[in-house]
Amino acid sequence: MDLILTGFIAGVLGTLMMDSLNRLFARYGVISKIDIRIIGRMAVGWAKGRFRYTHPNEMEPAPNEIVYGYFTHYAIGVGFAIPFILGWDLLVGGPVSPIWTFVYGVTTTVASLFIVYPSMGFGIFGLRSPEGVKSSLSSLANHGFFGVGMAVAVALA
Repeated sequence: MDLILTGFIAGVLGTLMMDSLNRLFARYGVISKIDIRIIGRMAVGWAKGRFRYTHPNEMEPAPNEIVYGYFTHYAIGVGFAIPFILGWDLLVGGPVSPIWTFVYGVTTTVASLFIVYPSMGFGIFGLRSPEGVKSSLSSLANHGFFGVGMAVAVALA
């Protein structure tokens, strides 16, 4: 299968797995629920040239924020997956390892902890969020789910 297509499918499946398992585990209070609206607000802010907020309340509700949120969430998933698949082919060659794909998925947590949370006004690791450290642990779990979905995709490719 084409590498770009494999990466695209891995990104979509990884993000779908993240969203599905997040809903399941958040329903029972184990982890924090992904807030697609706030992702949409962040994306609208990006489109307007605003990349940092000192407090999440500065992100005003936006028309169609759920649509923007889902589009951005899945685009980021694909944006993480394609470079991984291409990089694997360039640096390692051969079939992509599902185990290393899972590990890569987990490591994408770094983006949430050090870029996304601080830019949204939640601070490093999301510690200023209403749920504190639970946000960090939820992010780790969610990106583990993302890694599982990507691993399934490359195993089936």
